[in-house]
Amino acid sequence: MGVNDFIRFFRGMGGRIGSNVLAGVHGQTNPQSISFLRQLEKEVRQKSDLDCPLDKLEVVVFDIETTGFHPERGDRIISIGAVKMKGSSLIEQETFYSLIRSDSPLPPTISELTGIEDSQLSVAPDIADVLIRFFKFASSSILIAHHAKHELDFMQKATWEHTRTKFNHRIIDTSFLTRLFDPSAESLPLEIICEDCGVNIENRHNALGDALMTAKVWGIYLERAQAAGFKTLQEVYAHLATLR
Repeated sequence: MGVNDFIRFFRGMGGRIGSNVLAGVHGQTNPQSISFLRQLEKEVRQKSDLDCPLDKLEVVVFDIETTGFHPERGDRIISIGAVKMKGSSLIEQETFYSLIRSDSPLPPTISELTGIEDSQLSVAPDIADVLIRFFKFASSSILIAHHAKHELDFMQKATWEHTRTKFNHRIIDTSFLTRLFDPSAESLPLEIICEDCGVNIENRHNALGDALMTAKVWGIYLERAQAAGFKTLQEVYAHLATLR
């Protein structure tokens, strides 16, 4: 089954397979969950991939769908999608997708945009369970996202509220690489950058679909960075610092 087929199959199942997409632990009070999160927090703090060669860099590209843009006003995460990469290559068999349980009605605009329905969320896994499974999937890898502040704000709030641990993962925005070649691309929506890169736009506003497109964009710009002579993230950071 291809990735796009999987997304369509998942939607057809109404999100009911979400809790079985990846094996995991259940509930924020589970002792194993707490132990895992503490160990992960330690590993993330200790790990540094800044000097890892770009062609060997392992990252997790992810996307979230939410009910709005303001977690501090009560907007919440309704789905998470992710795919693993090594260098510029997607590992398409290593994907994560889950809806997140909600008993509150979705705004009609969000339901129309994402294709997610209240009936799907009512039988989806609780957010604590989904977060734990996502962190098990991502481990201590760097996370990549498009317009990453959105993901960062929601993940920080949700992780603290539902697991009582801090969200310590390093998140790198796609603009980290796009700014090397086109500073104006930083504010562009995902579909525009995809068009510029020749990436097919499929399953837009589905968390896994967006994660896959973001991963392809990241891979293209990673190859451009390597062709331009950059060997590590540290070298990219150092160069960008001179542009400010």
